Amino acid sequence: MENVSSAVRVPNEDQIFQWASAALNDIDRALELSVRVVDEAESAELNEHYRHKTGPTNVLSFPADLPDELNLPLLGDLVICAPVVEQEAIQQTKTAEAHWAHMVIHGCLHLIGYDHVQDDDAEVMETLETNILVGLGFPPPYEETLSKSN
Repeated sequence: MENVSSAVRVPNEDQIFQWASAALNDIDRALELSVRVVDEAESAELNEHYRHKTGPTNVLSFPADLPDELNLPLLGDLVICAPVVEQEAIQQTKTAEAHWAHMVIHGCLHLIGYDHVQDDDAEVMETLETNILVGLGFPPPYEETLSKSN
């Protein structure tokens, strides 16, 4: 893990490892993952360059696009914007730790092929995220969102 942000409250490597391991638990081979914690400027730059979207975002996932015959354990990279994660945790009335765990898990699931573009895919991914987070002792991440929309 590389923290280049100015954020004071950033999870430690053991926490990141625990959350990523929980998301990748069903994969039966060793994997390597890079996690970079950044501020808004770097997140916004990457978001615009790779996703053509303006402004910073909570987590960006960059899967390693390597030929299978190389047989390398590289899964990919996560870039997490600390200020965005902190602000979202406050807005969603979650603990910072719970939201950090969610973002690491969410990013890891993207790295192994899950997405939430289509409603059906979003439901599958959100259910998986919820099961992993609850298994780690965190509250369901979408509970507030669901209760507010009803």
